[in-house]
Amino acid sequence: MNPNLKDRLVIITGASSGIGEKMAYEVAKSGGHLILLARRKARLAEIAKAIEERYNVRCHYYELDVRHLGNVEQTFQHILNEHDRIDVLVNNAGFGLFRSFEEASLDEMEAMFEVNVYGMMACTKYVLQKMLNQQSGHIINIASQAGKMATPKSSLYAATKHAVLGFTNSLRLEVADRSVFVTAVNPGPIQTEFFDVADTSGQYVQNVQKWMLRAEDVAEKVVRIMLTNKRELNFPWWMETGSIVYRIMPNVFERLAKKAFHKK
Repeated sequence: MNPNLKDRLVIITGASSGIGEKMAYEVAKSGGHLILLARRKARLAEIAKAIEERYNVRCHYYELDVRHLGNVEQTFQHILNEHDRIDVLVNNAGFGLFRSFEEASLDEMEAMFEVNVYGMMACTKYVLQKMLNQQSGHIINIASQAGKMATPKSSLYAATKHAVLGFTNSLRLEVADRSVFVTAVNPGPIQTEFFDVADTSGQYVQNVQKWMLRAEDVAEKVVRIMLTNKRELNFPWWMETGSIVYRIMPNVFERLAKKAFHKK
């Protein structure tokens, strides 16, 4: 629960499943109103109906594939015309593929950057000016521990999440004195549909199953920090500790963790 969200408007991309869906329910529990964006319109309709009936808040939804920037512009222009203010944007849409760079195709590279980076930036672009004008707002970008600690078979995914972190950190500095908060969320592996695409062999999930985060727990932590000036949210703690050691002693860490890194 987050009392700051009472009667506030929260936009969530990638809201049809996983932590996007779970965050929507957590926002509604706190009395916040919602705009849900994702490719699966029928699924969004089900979630919106359940939220409105259960929590008595408004929950709008729009079909959107953030890969297509023209559609992003059209959707957000409609949202901006329909709503006087936007309090929180959660850039949650994203996907990954766990395979070596040698095996990955240029089409896969393009798609991953279009969704994870360009789509995230475009959504931010269309709400930022409104937040600056209203002198309040919070942009939350779902990045990853992969943006801090790269591993084999995730070169493209790690590159996109490094980009998300770089963008987030720069934007935070740009708007630091203008009452808009910018937060990066860096989780480890989460039990969601993400791995249906990322890990088609099931090998990675099998190797890390006992350490995977619950989507409900991640969503609760993210919603709890909405409309607070939180720089980063990192979990689990042991993985964040590993990423800190990695940045301080990369050569040593890579030698010691080499075997673990290849468990994809």
